[in-house]
Amino acid sequence: MVTLETAEKALKSVYLNVVADQLNVGVNPLLAKIEQTTSDVWGKEIIKLVPYGINGGIGAGTESGELPTPAANNYDRFKLELKNLYGTIELSDKAIRASQSNTGAFVNLLNAEMEGLLKASKFNLGRMLYGDGSGILATCATEGSSANKIKVDKVNNLMEGMVVDVYSKSSGNVYSDLKGVRITAIDRVNNVVTVSGSVSSSVQDGDTVTVQGSKENELTGLGAIFSDKDLYGLSREGRSWLQPKHYTDVGAISSAKIQSAIDFIDEVAGSQIDFIVCSYDVRRAYLDYLALTRTNIDYMNLDGGFKALSYNGIPLIADRFIDNGTMYLLNSKDFKMHQLCDWRWLEGDNGKVIKQKAGSATYSATLVKYADMICDKPIGQAKLSGITA
Repeated sequence: MVTLETAEKALKSVYLNVVADQLNVGVNPLLAKIEQTTSDVWGKEIIKLVPYGINGGIGAGTESGELPTPAANNYDRFKLELKNLYGTIELSDKAIRASQSNTGAFVNLLNAEMEGLLKASKFNLGRMLYGDGSGILATCATEGSSANKIKVDKVNNLMEGMVVDVYSKSSGNVYSDLKGVRITAIDRVNNVVTVSGSVSSSVQDGDTVTVQGSKENELTGLGAIFSDKDLYGLSREGRSWLQPKHYTDVGAISSAKIQSAIDFIDEVAGSQIDFIVCSYDVRRAYLDYLALTRTNIDYMNLDGGFKALSYNGIPLIADRFIDNGTMYLLNSKDFKMHQLCDWRWLEGDNGKVIKQKAGSATYSATLVKYADMICDKPIGQAKLSGITA
């Protein structure tokens, strides 16, 4: 007979390793290349000494002259709080009892819940990699919004079923009737999102949409590295090595423009670009460029079962979470995902992972990971924006 104990054992011994592997390798090709480590994690924080520049104790002189003056490596300290990443599944008591005498039905029930959790987790983890940690998915506009329909500047970070909060730009607080509302439909032509619930608030220009409870709590992704704000607890002023290269208003894409950025990074930072990721419209534009120049299109297989275009042996992929007209040139070896531990089930005092929700005939289990991403050498990365299709 299927029981809650059966489900407990299945979640711990069967599903956990599979889910952890999928979330570490199968989210997208970029995350699959980033090393995951427990080093430099101290309590709830990541504290990391990072070298920059070169050792200054080098010189040439005469046979009897003075030796070079010692000048040790330069170091600075990165500091980040570990982010709390959660994913929850829910099983109703009715569904569990209905499948007690049918093991196959119960397995299907668990599989369906786990597949849903994986799909949602992959979507949000993939999105966070390119975000700035603020959790902002889109910015609202007054014109085009009405009742339960919200006009936004972009919808690539949004998906039907997501539970979101809408924050007022003027007050900085979440609207009471737009807190924890669920997206029921998305008009991807006009960038209009329909949400559930009774909504009376009128959104204003500059209001923002975030995942429920996630504002300022997401991973420190590429958006933070290429912003002009402080990074990893350090001011960028006077720290040129904290500033990546950003080419704006690039126009038509070409191999020469990509190579120019790669050469600059190699020359200035001594960093070897090994990963290129761009928006879908940029990939189409690059394919058009290759066709016009009659250049062979080469493909390569990546870890995790992904396939990519090849730019001189460097994988080039497209990702839905990158804004139109944008391309990133990265050295993946400079990135680390620092974590307290790998994915685990959240356990109660009795060691149980499945708990009854208070006042409800449902049970839930929560997957958790405490982690954040750090780029050791921001100056070794580049961004091309304003690329025309």
